[in-house]
Amino acid sequence: MTTNEVYIVDCIRTPIGRGYSNGSLHSIQPIDLLSYTLDELMKRNPNVDRALVEDVICGVVSPLREQGANIARFAALKAGLPINVPGVQLNRMCGSGQQAIHFGSQAIKSGDMDIVIGCGVEMMSIVPMGSDWQLDNPKFVEGFNFKVLHQGVSSEMIAEKYNLTRDEIDKFSGRSHELADSATKKGYFKDQIIPVKLQDGKVIDKDEGIRVPVDYKKMASLKTPFKANGKISAANASQISDGASAVLLVSGRLVKKLGLKPRARIVTCTVVGSDPEYMLLGPIPATIKVLEKSGLTKDQIDLYEINEAFASVVLGWKKELNIDINKINPNGGAIAHGHPLGATGCILMTKMVNELERSNKKYALQTMCIGFGQATATIIENCSYKPISKL
Repeated sequence: MTTNEVYIVDCIRTPIGRGYSNGSLHSIQPIDLLSYTLDELMKRNPNVDRALVEDVICGVVSPLREQGANIARFAALKAGLPINVPGVQLNRMCGSGQQAIHFGSQAIKSGDMDIVIGCGVEMMSIVPMGSDWQLDNPKFVEGFNFKVLHQGVSSEMIAEKYNLTRDEIDKFSGRSHELADSATKKGYFKDQIIPVKLQDGKVIDKDEGIRVPVDYKKMASLKTPFKANGKISAANASQISDGASAVLLVSGRLVKKLGLKPRARIVTCTVVGSDPEYMLLGPIPATIKVLEKSGLTKDQIDLYEINEAFASVVLGWKKELNIDINKINPNGGAIAHGHPLGATGCILMTKMVNELERSNKKYALQTMCIGFGQATATIIENCSYKPISKL
């Protein structure tokens, strides 16, 4: 264990609620959901003095109103972290939570910090997606040398590019719900989800968006809003959601000094820009780049978590890179459990760490598409991995 290695000591998430006024988490303010998550993370790790945390970096995709004013700092204070602990919020669109982990990892790897919390929150039922946009303002988009498209249009373009049928897109979406339901029933999410108690005493401890049995006939009947007789519908896109998540990052030096038991090591991370019209294909170059930086091959990766912004994104990435479907999102994804934008990067990382441990696998790769042509990617190594001897 070297001093500047970066380790995930712990990671947690809230259950994910539907991002509407009737959603299970709607009555909670973003600052309260995030502060609760931060507090629970530190309670789970009593050997880490709260005063040793050197930054709280929070992904928020609509950073205004109830999610503005640097919610990271306010939530940290409300969570009981000492006044010496700073906080900052960032917006790299859908990759924001993952980027929070990246910035924390980079600060530790450089030697500037030893303990950072990377986190994310998004209450889409309170601050709707697009609240900070001006894309309907002609002056905002004039002079661009590319078309400013809706992500749904881009997802239709990807479906055409890779000759994806409506049936295979819908079947992948159904797979997401079925796998998420199975994982829930088997208790795979139990240790990673922190139950949320509402004012009326009701406790929310499961993701709200999972729907089984899957009604494929109803799926096929849904309208395709982005293209007449298209392939992308509400059923094969990620859900609008509420949620929060946090990841505790610690340097190798402090892991050793404090006698901590790390759960995963961050091998490498990257971010790329990509075609702003085929904007959701960024995970392809991001995956290639992060593998090259790590010195690993795609076949050495035991588990992939790619954000299910749209099913066509995952299927296009799979076809381009020839990834084994059995390694992809084994416990379902955002089509089933939802996509609380700024939090999803940390949620997927939390799922990935837990699944590596549960299945005794060694390496995992997370990647996320980002609006207008970007993508993030991270590779982690399971610290508790035990090789199985082959007799």
